[in-house]
Amino acid sequence: MKFRAMRYFTAAALMGVSVACGQREETTPPVATPGFKTNLTRVPQGSPIDVAYRFAVAPDAPAFTKDYRVMVHVLDSDEELMWTDDHDPPTPTRQWKPGQVIEYTRTIFIPIYPYLGMATIEMGLYAAESGERLPLAGEDTGQRAYRVGGLELLPQTDNIFVIFKDGWHSPETAENNPIMEWQWTKRDAVLSMRNPKHDVLFYLHADQPGGFLTEPQHVTVTLGPQKIDDFELQPGGNEVIRKVPLTAAQLGPGDTTEIVIHVDKTFVPSAVAPDKSKDPRDLGIRVYHAFVQPR
Repeated sequence: MKFRAMRYFTAAALMGVSVACGQREETTPPVATPGFKTNLTRVPQGSPIDVAYRFAVAPDAPAFTKDYRVMVHVLDSDEELMWTDDHDPPTPTRQWKPGQVIEYTRTIFIPIYPYLGMATIEMGLYAAESGERLPLAGEDTGQRAYRVGGLELLPQTDNIFVIFKDGWHSPETAENNPIMEWQWTKRDAVLSMRNPKHDVLFYLHADQPGGFLTEPQHVTVTLGPQKIDDFELQPGGNEVIRKVPLTAAQLGPGDTTEIVIHVDKTFVPSAVAPDKSKDPRDLGIRVYHAFVQPR
């Protein structure tokens, strides 16, 4: 179900804004110019894209007195909000200097959403505690949200389907965000897919939310007899996105291929912390996305 994009005014956000003849007029100078660029402009739902964010701080910008969050809204053709990528910039805004250019890249996965076609991207800067938004340079669509670009959303059928085969618990969704889904692994979890028989990039998006483990988990990823990746996953909810290039030779000649995720430490929440959880499952790591992208 879609919901109308929500735009809030606070007393602080209204400072420096006047309204005449039904039109909003910004009277406060912009503190920065936002920018948005992706490695793909047409993208199937469920697939990853690399987003380059950019803020060119105005030469006469006043000092930032607090750390603002980056607002990123993705809207459909009816200007209804589909999802967000709100985040804290890697360099906190209190460290931004006049004339400085802040650039960084994030990998995000396009949610599975009941909409195909052009999507509009809006950006802004806001204070988490009050909702105050800062004036920026660019096309203001209202209430200090700035249109910075667009994406064409394609059907999920354009993807290489990956099947969560053995060693997985049932899918779960976040209570306050039904498009956010994950599955827990057991000690060994198998992914199966049709062999594309050409080079691909394998993505694994996972975390360990913490609260039960105090030590990192060692994760090993294999393709047949080959170890294709291994890494440590720290408890505490810091998400990782692993990107593993695979060649057609590594995938082999078969019509299907399997990737195995092995975790050295698992835990049962109800056994580790019975006061916190009654969950009797044996859990490995929490996986948000396992995706194979042609190269």
